[in-house]
Amino acid sequence: MAARMKLKLKTVFVLYFMVSLMGLVYALMQLGQRCDCTEHDMPKDRTISRLRGELHRFQEQIRKSEATKQPQKQPAKPTIFVITPTYARLVQKAELTRLSQTFLHVPQLHWIVVEDSPHKTPLVSDLLVKSGLAYTHLHMPTAKDRKLQEGDPSWLKPRGVEQRNEGLRWLREDRRAQPGGDNQQGVVYFADDDNTYSLQIFEEMRNTQRVSVWPVGLVGGMKYERPVVEEGKVVRFHTGWRPSRPFPMDMAGFAVSLKLVLANPEACFDGDAPMGFLESSLLQGLVTMDELEPKADNCSKVLVWHTRTEKPKMKREDALQAQGLGSDRAVEV
Repeated sequence: MAARMKLKLKTVFVLYFMVSLMGLVYALMQLGQRCDCTEHDMPKDRTISRLRGELHRFQEQIRKSEATKQPQKQPAKPTIFVITPTYARLVQKAELTRLSQTFLHVPQLHWIVVEDSPHKTPLVSDLLVKSGLAYTHLHMPTAKDRKLQEGDPSWLKPRGVEQRNEGLRWLREDRRAQPGGDNQQGVVYFADDDNTYSLQIFEEMRNTQRVSVWPVGLVGGMKYERPVVEEGKVVRFHTGWRPSRPFPMDMAGFAVSLKLVLANPEACFDGDAPMGFLESSLLQGLVTMDELEPKADNCSKVLVWHTRTEKPKMKREDALQAQGLGSDRAVEV
């Protein structure tokens, strides 16, 4: 009996061992094998699919909304009308080229170029056509008795008077023919072709209400001339020559509202004004000192310079011309 019990226990032990061994072998065989996790991944896949569907529907809604939405119009900037008198000389094309390429960086600018000539010249016409700017090309000769003669100092007679006034005449006629008439936004600036201009000065002047002012560098025998501002108002002018003038400023140091120009059709430059009073001859009929609008950080920054190109010396050219060996006249300089 005891022997039989012992045999049964041994048999059970062997069977248990065999089952355990087979289980261990099976487990070892599964190591490194790819797991079929489809059943576990199904809920996750369904969530991802649902989120993708919602994203797609949201993107479709945005596209439809943008297609039906009217584009928001930005308010148009006031146009800056720049009046530039110019006259024939060796450096004319170089000056106008430099100036035009500055203006190319100024949005909403209309360049009014007025030649001191009985007719429009091909040099200026071609330059304007190629400039890429919105422009108007005019001409108005200076009367002989008002012209500077060879050797005259530049300050002896005012230059560019007839040309600036012709620019004002055209501007008034053209703007009144446009919708809005005398109520159009804009600003008028007198930019000589030999000065140097920071791009910032044009944005400073763009929203002029009446007459805006700022410093001008390298003018009047000084480092700069400028309006002196106290508590936001112009109270006097920093200048070295006749500060008692009504507006002792350089032509490059102010801009005038287009509305103000249109509202005062008789306002113009006086060619008979005493030396240094040309700017005052226009401004006296438009504004008082108390109404001036200081720009350029209360007139503390110089953003325009009264530069002048040196007159080229043609001594060698003249000598070669005398020998019949001069430069080809057909080449435009």
